[in-house]
Amino acid sequence: MDTEAGSENRAATGTADDGAPEEPTLTVDELAARAGVTVRTIRFYSTRGLLPPPVIGLRRVGHYGRDHLSRLALIEELQHQGMTLAAIERYLEQLPPDLSAHDLAIHRALVATWAPDSAEDATRAELERRAGRALTDEDVDRLAAMGVLARADSSDSPVHYRLDPGLLRLGVELLDVPIAHETILAARTILLEHTRSAARELSRLFRDEVWNPYEESEPDPQRVAAMKSLSAHMRPMVVQALVTAFQRSLKEELRAAFTEA
Repeated sequence: MDTEAGSENRAATGTADDGAPEEPTLTVDELAARAGVTVRTIRFYSTRGLLPPPVIGLRRVGHYGRDHLSRLALIEELQHQGMTLAAIERYLEQLPPDLSAHDLAIHRALVATWAPDSAEDATRAELERRAGRALTDEDVDRLAAMGVLARADSSDSPVHYRLDPGLLRLGVELLDVPIAHETILAARTILLEHTRSAARELSRLFRDEVWNPYEESEPDPQRVAAMKSLSAHMRPMVVQALVTAFQRSLKEELRAAFTEA
């Protein structure tokens, strides 16, 4: 029978004090709870080759790690985009076999940009099921502060929340990061300010250099509609360019900061 782990869930993977990577520690039940799927689903994906096999430990118990969680999240996002299981298999087969959990998370973020923004309603029980763990009131407060959810209290209905599905998994992971909550919020503010600035400048560039000249020279409504659809096709490409540029810049800045230190 499928079970969901609560607050006793262990971290999927991490780094030991001596810098060596830790072994995967999630059981199949814990993985299912974290990913918001059933054990049967995990085993089905495994038989189709969508998930790598677990690490077999003592008493022949399989253990899973963060890469399994990230791959499940990517599969979920691809399904959300309407891809069939066969199409998902082909998609995953094209990815390098040694992708880290971080790389898989970036793939999921890029895939998610193709979908329109959406929010979902959830009760406290549904919120914890989606999070894959029990949440304290302090946890909920921190998720709300990070913009992952918003309370929608009502006197005549159970307490429920409006969730941002794309941020929930990241927000839950940040709950366990050994960084002060204020630091996380400060980082979020920096990211929002700079990404909004980049989005504003890119939109202005597209409007002034592409859209306005095209609109002036092409009054045909069908051609104008085609130009409007171009912005939707550009979105994932622009996001991928931003992510790649940010990764490289962050790597260079961190290397310089810690080298100087």
